[in-house]
Amino acid sequence: MTTHTQKRACFFGGLLLLVLGVWVLHGFLDLLAWAVVLAISTWPLYKRLLSIVHFHHKETCVGLGLTILIAAVIFMPVGYGLSRLITEGQNLAELLKVADVNGIPCPIWVENLPWIGTSAKAIWIKELGSATAANNAFHLIDSGSVLYFTKDTANQLVQHFFGFLIILLTLLFVYRNGHKLGQQILESSQKLFGNKGYRFTLHATAAVRSTVNGMLIVGLGKGLLMGVGYSIVSLENPAILGSITGIFALIPFAAKIIFSVCAIVLIAQGHPIEAASLFSYGMILTMVADNYVRPALIGGAVKLPFLWTLLGIFGGMEAFGMLGLFLGPALMALLMSIWRDWLHDLKTA
Repeated sequence: MTTHTQKRACFFGGLLLLVLGVWVLHGFLDLLAWAVVLAISTWPLYKRLLSIVHFHHKETCVGLGLTILIAAVIFMPVGYGLSRLITEGQNLAELLKVADVNGIPCPIWVENLPWIGTSAKAIWIKELGSATAANNAFHLIDSGSVLYFTKDTANQLVQHFFGFLIILLTLLFVYRNGHKLGQQILESSQKLFGNKGYRFTLHATAAVRSTVNGMLIVGLGKGLLMGVGYSIVSLENPAILGSITGIFALIPFAAKIIFSVCAIVLIAQGHPIEAASLFSYGMILTMVADNYVRPALIGGAVKLPFLWTLLGIFGGMEAFGMLGLFLGPALMALLMSIWRDWLHDLKTA
């Protein structure tokens, strides 16, 4: 067998093994990608902690501590939301018990609705005000559908929980072996793209890190500013509402859900002017933050034009979901780097 034939056989054999490996891991590729994104975004903090501590096996200890910290940051708001959901479910069960005997009395906020309060109260009393009316309304709800929804939600929570554990385990592995992995990736990129591969890899990692930083800064800023707005219109628990808005603000335009619900609550309480002011304030803040501030923060770190940064964010979300928030700008940064190198080569030639 000639050398050329051996090289071809090795190439196709390696390609076949690569395809088989991807096929085996295809259900976990998004989880592995999330772990890599978290590792890239927190790597400067990890290196800083390594430079501070001085004891044996510090890579494992620092990596484990940082992994636990990330898990706590994510689990705390999720746990709080689940606890509130359980509490509201218990309150709903008590309400249904009372409704089975006395019906559901009309809430005060329904009666105080502007323009339609009187008619809304009459409809409420007719449909839910008595035990008979309430039971008839509840019978319209398909108990089988409710049971299926509950089981499906529980299964989704369990799947996401174990998926998050896989992300954390992968993240710990990356922390422990990050230096070796980084060196191998740089060597592979140099072998594939030549001397420019090193710069391409740095641009991609910088784009991912700047995307995470832009998301956190925009989310924190929007949460603080919306918290001030909630306080001005005298909503209860403005700090908690601002924190929830900040968490939702990590996703472009998702914060609209929170302040829109708050505006509806204000209307129900009989404050339409405050509701309109809060909604307008939130929309202006969202438009400025998601269309201008976030792309500027992300694109400025890798010298990516504003338009391509914006297209990378929204195009990445459309193609890859939430993971596309990070992959989109990284791909745009790589393409822009290749484009600039190609133009430079043309001018040099």
